[in-house]
Amino acid sequence: MPPKLDRAQVVDTALRLLDETGLDGLTLRRIATELDVKAPALYWHFANKQALLDEMATEMLRRTYAGPAVVPDSWQEALLVSSRTLRTALLGYRDGAKVFSGTRLTDYGHTEGQHALLTAFDRAGFELADAVVAFTTAYAFTIGFVIEEQAVHPVPGERAPGYDPELRAAAIDPGHGLAAAAGRELFGDFGQRFERGLAIVVAGVEASRHPPLLPPAP
Repeated sequence: MPPKLDRAQVVDTALRLLDETGLDGLTLRRIATELDVKAPALYWHFANKQALLDEMATEMLRRTYAGPAVVPDSWQEALLVSSRTLRTALLGYRDGAKVFSGTRLTDYGHTEGQHALLTAFDRAGFELADAVVAFTTAYAFTIGFVIEEQAVHPVPGERAPGYDPELRAAAIDPGHGLAAAAGRELFGDFGQRFERGLAIVVAGVEASRHPPLLPPAP
């Protein structure tokens, strides 16, 4: 008799299959086949695919933040480390950012890291509302960036058809030279572009704390 199926086993199998099939190919039926059970057996644990995706996203965070949370010395470093860690976690799975985007976490294990991040902002004198806007802006940038990154490189080291900068440049109207040249930036070094984007987010947060003085009214 096969061992009793549990939620953790289903999620672990789903995350493993994700690398093989991508999100579009990941179905409850495919997971059930891999586990050698009938699809209805999965519904004891997950009402639908979205419920499974919620648990998969939560498990991704559990694996990423398995150790104790560390509070960096500065809010800038805290924001950078948090965003880099999230990007690395999402890139660890095919379509990882798509799985994560829009999901509802199933427990509150992530709040330790969130508290640590907010603590760094609090130490710097941020109001809580401003700190939340800052870290959610960086979070949204990271999720969106990795969704686009994984569209170009669905499998690490391989570029999807249609994203070759040279072929793109050759197909664009010669009168749109800047758009043609931009392909090398759009589909080139994603790591470098992510860091530059993060720097812009951090600079924007800093600038919002110290808005320029308006000239005196005449």
